[in-house]
Amino acid sequence: MNDVLSWLLDAVQSVEPFTRTLVAAGAMLLETSLFVGLIVPGDTVAIVAGSAVGSPLEGVTLAVAIIVASLAGESIGYGLGRWAGPAIRRSWVGRRIGEHTWVRAERYIRRRGGPAIFLSRFLPVLHSVVPVAVGMSGFSYRRFLAWTAPACALWASLYVTVSAVAAGTYRTLSHELHVAGYLFVGIIALFLAGVVVAKRVLHRRERRHLEADEESGAEPGLGASAQTGMGD
Repeated sequence: MNDVLSWLLDAVQSVEPFTRTLVAAGAMLLETSLFVGLIVPGDTVAIVAGSAVGSPLEGVTLAVAIIVASLAGESIGYGLGRWAGPAIRRSWVGRRIGEHTWVRAERYIRRRGGPAIFLSRFLPVLHSVVPVAVGMSGFSYRRFLAWTAPACALWASLYVTVSAVAAGTYRTLSHELHVAGYLFVGIIALFLAGVVVAKRVLHRRERRHLEADEESGAEPGLGASAQTGMGD
């Protein structure tokens, strides 16, 4: 296990830090703007890049790059929604996402306003659709950015920190413990399991805002939280 893991980590770390950070940032920009996250989750990108961090400065630089790229990607998604939202929704990609997903995203934004933008970063599928849906909704860009920025910062900080600590712990113990590789895998697995549980709990708590009103069958109007975020 140690030999295989060392080879993998060394292969990633052998890439020049600037190039590695640039690739991770580019992947995150695409992940948050053009629905690439529906195919290649940003979680994978952040963990692989974070495992190659060799110093606190590299870790901070990587996290900042991912945050900036995420914000740029979500801004692109917002702009696409503002200027070409209906066309995207009718496109092949929009149809593949599914009308049900678009409706849920719109409903969530109407009912929750700003908190929907923050929380969607941690919800499967919705985090790739919400920026475009927000752009179509008329929610102002300034308020959109105010809600998505802390979510992106929290997300990036968690993933980079955990993967960097796990890899650093492995490198420190690999020459002394034969089970160091299992320790690395265990830390990552435990973290990802916690992420899955947290997402399920969050989805369960937010389900009533995502699903249709079964009694009336009608969509509610804009709530107070949504109304305060609308407009330019």
